[in-house]
Amino acid sequence: MVMELMRFEGMNKYGLTAGIACIILSPFILSLVSLFIGQYTLDPATVFTILLSPVFHPDSTWTEAQANVIFNIRIPRILGAFLIGGGLSVAGAVYQSLFRNPMVSPDILGVSSGAGFGAAIAILFSLPLLLIEASAFFFGLLSVGFAITLSRIYKGESILVLVLSGIIMSSLFTSLISLVKFVADPTSKLPAITYWLMGSLSAVTMPDILLAGVFIIPGVAYCILIGWRLNVFSLGDEEAGALGVDTRRMKYILILISTMITAYSVCICGIIGWIGLVIPHLGRMLVGPDNACLIPVSFFLGAAYLILIDNIARNATTAEIPLGILTAIVGVPFFAYIMARRDVGWT
Repeated sequence: MVMELMRFEGMNKYGLTAGIACIILSPFILSLVSLFIGQYTLDPATVFTILLSPVFHPDSTWTEAQANVIFNIRIPRILGAFLIGGGLSVAGAVYQSLFRNPMVSPDILGVSSGAGFGAAIAILFSLPLLLIEASAFFFGLLSVGFAITLSRIYKGESILVLVLSGIIMSSLFTSLISLVKFVADPTSKLPAITYWLMGSLSAVTMPDILLAGVFIIPGVAYCILIGWRLNVFSLGDEEAGALGVDTRRMKYILILISTMITAYSVCICGIIGWIGLVIPHLGRMLVGPDNACLIPVSFFLGAAYLILIDNIARNATTAEIPLGILTAIVGVPFFAYIMARRDVGWT
């Protein structure tokens, strides 16, 4: 009996390791496939030759248009989907553990609505793309800063006061977005604002990806390294403090990092909902609630998910579908399924 039990546990560990390996590999496989498919179909031989051309300088057997599609369109989109999908998923997992609430998403403190307002006001004044992204990033951080300040004015150290402050700021900036849309030119500005708010990777460039590496990768790495400490928050602030964790300091550090990840993700691709809410739950279903394992798994799951969604968005119809529409179509029924499963825990 003991030997059978040990064999069963060994099989479980082997299955978990194999499953995690598949999760890690999935976004890389999808990234490779994404290079071949699109409105402009390219065969694998041509793609690999183009990719290797900067190193080996083979005889040119491709057109300049084909090289442009690979280097300036598909690679930035794939890398953007990888970093943004993974970053939003990690931010969602951190927030859900930090707030001890499975309904929390990365925009709980108003970062998405703040960034949306920043982009909308920049589009209204016909600012260039770089300034649109900068405005979105600034107002996203500003919204969260106001939420934290508001919670401290009311002398509330509890999670509930912070969440309520975030809801207030989110409602405020959502109203301001509506005001900007109301005064925008309905023939030029309003469609641009609306399309941006629905989310798309069509305008992502390599400079955006380089900046994403600065804002997203270090934040994700930090969250992965201290994932085990997040487990302590599930016990409550008092119990975590008794175990020697400076909960107040760590809470604000993690909020800042998650906000930076979310704000930059939103500023370069618009508002893409449901990823930070749904993907952490999927991760818990696969590997359990231990944040030391959940956070890296959420990153790779989120990366694979957004790469897949982006492929559908740009190939399903002749006109590109906004990402926010597809993530909602997939996220709503999946989250309803999660809610129906009473046996799936989150801590």
